[in-house]
Amino acid sequence: MNRVQKLFSRTLSTQTQKAVEFSVEHAVIGAGVVGLAIAQRLAREAPTLLVERNSRIGEEISSRNSEVLHAGIYYPKDSWKTKSCIKGRKMMYDVCQRYNIPHKKIGKWIFAKTEDEIEHLHKIKANGDSLDVPLHFIPRSLIKSSEPNLLAIEVLESPETGIVDSHEFMRFLEHRFLENNGDIAFQTPVHSIEPKGTGGYIVQTESCTFEATSIVNSAGLFADKIASMVLKDKMPDSYKLKYCKGHYFGYTGKSLVNRLTYPVPEKNLTGLGVHTTLDLAGHMRLGPDTKYVDDPYDLNVPENLVDNFYEKARRYLPSIQKDKLYPDYAGMRPKLSGPGEGFRDFLIVDENEKGFPGFVNLLGIESPGLTASLAIAELVAKILGYKELDTCLLYTSPSPRDRQKSR
Repeated sequence: MNRVQKLFSRTLSTQTQKAVEFSVEHAVIGAGVVGLAIAQRLAREAPTLLVERNSRIGEEISSRNSEVLHAGIYYPKDSWKTKSCIKGRKMMYDVCQRYNIPHKKIGKWIFAKTEDEIEHLHKIKANGDSLDVPLHFIPRSLIKSSEPNLLAIEVLESPETGIVDSHEFMRFLEHRFLENNGDIAFQTPVHSIEPKGTGGYIVQTESCTFEATSIVNSAGLFADKIASMVLKDKMPDSYKLKYCKGHYFGYTGKSLVNRLTYPVPEKNLTGLGVHTTLDLAGHMRLGPDTKYVDDPYDLNVPENLVDNFYEKARRYLPSIQKDKLYPDYAGMRPKLSGPGEGFRDFLIVDENEKGFPGFVNLLGIESPGLTASLAIAELVAKILGYKELDTCLLYTSPSPRDRQKSR
């Protein structure tokens, strides 16, 4: 138990206490993969506290996704989703290789079954070319021999797409954070955040009250609730999150594909369609679909959805067997766009312009958030006044002299 955990444990029975008990330079709210990446980056520079309402890291969005490292080809060129995904992907592969984090650059096929979909593939290819992301069309003669179970008339391959053990990656970030003298407070919901007139913020949690010079809101599904604690009537309506549920079905027996296979994306990029992914053990999974819900805790997978998944999958995997599909798990995406609405980018906002210096909001951090996590961490560090570091330096323990030079 670290020093902050001891303090939180000691004060657990004094929930109404408002006296400031300690102070830190940086507080990061939310210990998902993005919050962990940010916290370990800031801990290199100054005392940092990571506040998490659950009992361990990565309990929500980060533990319920496809574990795919995306290439960064679907979104507008100047969007944060594109820029952070491309940069983050390169950083992720570098870190995973350096520190033996299980991963595999398995590649992805995006396939078309109609002429209209072929046109869409060419648009994706043109976007990838403009971003210098490698993409190429598979000769039609090789489609059947490479993926004999796949029904497709055109295929665009993304060789840079991969998969990663996201849990091992999060444990790596947690270890680096603690190694840099960061502190984690688990089971610590935030109740209120009040700006100080002299700068900084007073944060009252269920178990303690502390002061932080800066606060990074990386609270995922509940990031809009944290934002409203500080911004109050200055919070834009565009910060309001919508909950979008995605179901996954597993497949028993041998996988029907040798790589990630995706249909062309859904309209408005609500999702990437029910696709097939593989984990590092080679097990095949279908999903996710997209369903907007009111309850972020609604993570059950109704068995009767199997018919829908089967019908969608057999359009491109005609040999799939319905009786081998089983409900696996569901994830929840914090979306800024509602049903039928257009593309919305990540919101990564320095709230200094609204009169809240040192308060950084991250909202709508859904896919490709895992891939983008390390790049987002560098962006937040830059917002807070630190210089960018080379990837090779990010995960070594800094000396006191390094800390002084980084400002």
